[in-house]
Amino acid sequence: MLFRERRERAGRKARAAAEAGFRALDRRFPAAEAAGALLRKAFPDHWSYLLGELALYSLVVLVLTGCYLVLFFDASMVETVYHGSYEPLRGLRMTQAYASTLDISFDVRGGLLIRQVHHWAALVFVAAVGVHMLRIFFTGAFRRPRELNWAVGVTLFLLALFEGFCGYSLPDDLLSGTGLRTAHSIVMSVPVVGTYLSFFIWNGPFPGTDLIPRLYIVHVMFVPGVLLALVALHLFLVVYLKHTHWSARGRTNRNAVGMPMFPQFTTKSAGLFMMVFGALTALAGLAQINPVWNYGPYRADQVATGAQPDWYVGFLEGALRLMPAWENVVAGHTLMWSVLLPTVVLPGLLFMLLYAYPLFEKWVTGDATEHHLCDRPRDRPTRTGLGVAAVVFYGLLLLAGGNDVIAFTFRLSVNGLTWVLRVLVVLGPVLAFLVTKRLCLALQARDRRRLTEGEESGEVGQDASGGLGEGHQPLTAGEGYRLMVREVPRPLPAQEGPATRRYRLRAALSSWYYRDRVEMPATAEQREQIAGRLAGPATEAEPVTGAEAATKAEE
Repeated sequence: MLFRERRERAGRKARAAAEAGFRALDRRFPAAEAAGALLRKAFPDHWSYLLGELALYSLVVLVLTGCYLVLFFDASMVETVYHGSYEPLRGLRMTQAYASTLDISFDVRGGLLIRQVHHWAALVFVAAVGVHMLRIFFTGAFRRPRELNWAVGVTLFLLALFEGFCGYSLPDDLLSGTGLRTAHSIVMSVPVVGTYLSFFIWNGPFPGTDLIPRLYIVHVMFVPGVLLALVALHLFLVVYLKHTHWSARGRTNRNAVGMPMFPQFTTKSAGLFMMVFGALTALAGLAQINPVWNYGPYRADQVATGAQPDWYVGFLEGALRLMPAWENVVAGHTLMWSVLLPTVVLPGLLFMLLYAYPLFEKWVTGDATEHHLCDRPRDRPTRTGLGVAAVVFYGLLLLAGGNDVIAFTFRLSVNGLTWVLRVLVVLGPVLAFLVTKRLCLALQARDRRRLTEGEESGEVGQDASGGLGEGHQPLTAGEGYRLMVREVPRPLPAQEGPATRRYRLRAALSSWYYRDRVEMPATAEQREQIAGRLAGPATEAEPVTGAEAATKAEE
């Protein structure tokens, strides 16, 4: 009884202190208003939206484990003799960076586990960001008003690649040193200024003595600071612009439907964080990754057998291996096309296309309205085909990055495999685009058949004449709504009178994008209701043109 009274008294004091503190904060900051608005915020409930949270929580794990590792890592290229616990390397000369990595792995309590959690979290983070971007692309969630957030996401992906490469290079083992040698060749391939850039980055000839300390500062200070700032901006824009949602009854382009932040979303999100942390810890404990002690310290005259970079930069390695050995001399400068094109020009073009695509599709469509409904990938066959073609192109380059290992494992000719991959890199994306587009149109035709005939019941019946046929049952109202309410733009109309070359190009691209489609059966009344569901917010000030109206309405 006495202990219960004490607990109740302590609880009352804690509640009173919390209320007093909250009132003091609310007088100086709109805490109650902000907290109330945030708790009422609607969050998406579809599983695909958890991909962004997966990336966020992987980043949290990266920060936590990184804070532990910086306490023991020595980013110095000063040579020393190793006297640690790993006997096969004892007595060898190596840099302090490599020696401290070995000490973390063998002499620091929990060091190897934290190192491997950090490395696995980096791989999952980059993968989650990439898959999250694919979800945004295929569902059209990059359209107005989210073009800026798409650009922020692309920048985050680019910084994640760079941050991963910096961290991968810090141990100064033979594998990461081989990657730095490749990076040095890439920098040197830049025409005119390549040698100056190399001298500035390495502070002298390769491998130098200053690169690892510089990469360490970039890895733990500069890039993480920009990453965290962009993540904060990304989350702010998500909250401010609201989330997109899939077409369903009660969901339109003028509302945001989802679960409240507390308690539903908070509980689900906290559970996901625990699962991510647990899965990464299990991977670190059960699946060995980056065993730097097997490679030995970096020596400029040695190369690790079967050297393969982490998967997120493997496409650059594959592009290097597939590119023929082309180079020439212009005005006294050697142009190494075999390095410049696959590692500088190619990724530059890829990221330029990623940044520009929302503006390009807006220009082709002629659509300036806001969009809060997600597209089903099958309803945008050209965009979906382009996305799948890009994924196939990336996958083939990644496969080419391990052509020597593949050839050795399956006893194939490296030269023959290289030529096969060269042909596939050219033809594979084209075939993937054509097949994907046909599949999308076939799925649209299937949706139309479901609307007209209903869903197959699985029961076979016999009519009066003896014929056998499968029975059908009508779709539910929700399923019919999902199939009918869709945004499928129409090609831009022909311009009256002589058209400019720019408009003819725009109209041709618009026709190529949107001429192939399968119309859904709908009455005039249903078309009017669909147009109302797809209409943008009433507060928009921009006039709606005929082309924009065609974007909203389903004929």
